[in-house]
Amino acid sequence: MRSRHLYSFAAACLVALLAFGALAQDGAETRDGLGNLFQGLLRGGVSDDGEQTAEGAARRLPLGQRDMQLSFAPLVKEVAPAVVNVYASSRVQVRSPFAGDPFFEQFFGRSMRMPPRVQSSLGSGVLVDPDGLIVTNYHVIRDADEVRVALADGREYESTILLKDESLDLAVLKIDNDEDFPFARLGDSDALQVGDLVLAIGNPFGVGQTTTSGIVSALARTHVGVTDFGFFIQTDAAINPGNSGGGLINMSGEVVGINTAIFSRSGGSIGIGFAIPSNMVRAVVDAALSGADMFERPYIGAGFEPVTPQIAEALGLPRPAGALISSVDEESPAAVAGLRPGDVVLAMNGTRIEHPDALGYRLATQPIDKEARLEIYRAGEKREASITPVRAPEGTSTAQVEIDGESPFAGAKVALLAPRLAQRLRMQTGTKGVVVVDVARNSPAGGVGLRPRDIVREVNGQAIETPEQLKAAASERTRWWRFSIERDGRVLRQVLRY
Repeated sequence: MRSRHLYSFAAACLVALLAFGALAQDGAETRDGLGNLFQGLLRGGVSDDGEQTAEGAARRLPLGQRDMQLSFAPLVKEVAPAVVNVYASSRVQVRSPFAGDPFFEQFFGRSMRMPPRVQSSLGSGVLVDPDGLIVTNYHVIRDADEVRVALADGREYESTILLKDESLDLAVLKIDNDEDFPFARLGDSDALQVGDLVLAIGNPFGVGQTTTSGIVSALARTHVGVTDFGFFIQTDAAINPGNSGGGLINMSGEVVGINTAIFSRSGGSIGIGFAIPSNMVRAVVDAALSGADMFERPYIGAGFEPVTPQIAEALGLPRPAGALISSVDEESPAAVAGLRPGDVVLAMNGTRIEHPDALGYRLATQPIDKEARLEIYRAGEKREASITPVRAPEGTSTAQVEIDGESPFAGAKVALLAPRLAQRLRMQTGTKGVVVVDVARNSPAGGVGLRPRDIVREVNGQAIETPEQLKAAASERTRWWRFSIERDGRVLRQVLRY
């Protein structure tokens, strides 16, 4: 077999050398064919019988004029009808400029109301189901009272928001109509490689549907600063304001990402755009189809930290990679699986884990109650572990208590932390205590600097363990207030006269 390959290669080279004499007469077509022949031989893209292999056909360089004249037009014609424009509008109450003025209130009274102002935003979306299911960004429809979508052929429809998730910056809409719509399939974003060709389709600056081309510049981008989601596809396909919610399309006509943000100093594209992977989008769409109004993340009950070079050296790891387990909740799936603080997760379901954000993405896309395989590093050895994510427990109490009165906590809404609430607030699921869920605008609580996700630990020397205890402590009559809160792992103490 080896001698056969050598014979085929030698014969091909002889044919190629003889062909050089005819290049001047045969023109560009012959040069293209010869270039593709050499490319197939050198890259392993041609089989023994001269046919191009699947690997060679999937990725090859354009070597001739014929390749350079290829067009994306058939692909765009197939996918573009599934990309829609999203128009979101909301009514905002406008405060009168004369409100609070004694003179005007004397003659016109205190109820000087101005008509509400309508705020609108423009973005893009992708039909992913023939029944009219649309995926877009959360920030496109944030606080919207009405959402309309316009198809590429000009038809417009009202739509209903089925699900929205601010932390992922994703939302799912449903067109209020029973007809069949053009749609694009969700592809496998894990199959992407850096350098793959992609198209971005959307409505930049409201000029109309626009298609741009580029490549996948990077995968698994973290710390982008757009949302809490930390696993973006980076592309140099031009993305501009208005492209948000549009599709990132691969060469098979599949949606492999939802365009979300750009890095720019001018407000326009400089070739650094970010898209949410389609596998994350699919998990959110499945949640919407199941009837959920919010995306529920699978729970395993463990906290993770990055593996620094110092930690890697101390543990004996060859390089700083993986997710270091910092905590394990009691009776959680992680505890049942035998995971311990100090273990390092190196892979999940056969995919390498480079950092905690990558593990968070893998866990978020893992179906609830479906077993996952982990490769962990412990005491100098690699081990296998099986873990089954579940729904986060709600805890013993889900009631939210609103603090009123004249204390520094007035205007704060608090609740007892449980894994499900901690997950919704994007906190460590093992955290315990009374947490601030919301702070009313212009309230005393906001005035003293309380924020959502603050944990109230102590008030005037009394440990706070339940929302009812905090409400009772806040009702006491005193001019001096001493309290401590925990914020991002730090304990802050305040003493003030109120």
